[in-house]
Amino acid sequence: MKNTIIQQQKKVCDKNGSPFVESPTFLKVGIALNVKCGLIPINGLRYQPEGDATGWFIWAGEELSEDPEFFVPLHVEHLTRWCPAILPYLGLAPGWRFLIAGEYEDVWYDESLLETVTSSTTESTGE
Repeated sequence: MKNTIIQQQKKVCDKNGSPFVESPTFLKVGIALNVKCGLIPINGLRYQPEGDATGWFIWAGEELSEDPEFFVPLHVEHLTRWCPAILPYLGLAPGWRFLIAGEYEDVWYDESLLETVTSSTTESTGE
C-alpha cells in the first residue's frame, strides 16, 4: 500500500511541476480536528520540514483559525483513518499548497511559505 501512495504522490507532483519530497509515516503533520468531521474544502500547506514534522499543516473549511490550539500533531500513518483523500498531496515540496473538495482540486506554489521561514529566521538572528 505504501508504494501505491508514493506513486500517487509522485503523479500529483509531476502533474503540478513540484519536486517530490516524501512525508514519512513516522513524522507528523499539524492537522485541525475539523478535518475528521468531513467539512470541505480541505486545505494543506507545506513549510520546510523541521525536527519530527513534515512541514504540513492541514485544515478543513474556508477559514484558517488563529487559535494556537487549532492544529494538533498527528503522525502521517494515522491520516489513512482521518482523511485518506489528502494522502496523494503529501509528496508536494515545501512551498506548495492544495485545496480539495470532492472532485475539485487546486494545487499551487506559494513562495511566501518559504519566505516566512526565512524572515523569521533572519529576525531572530538579527541579520
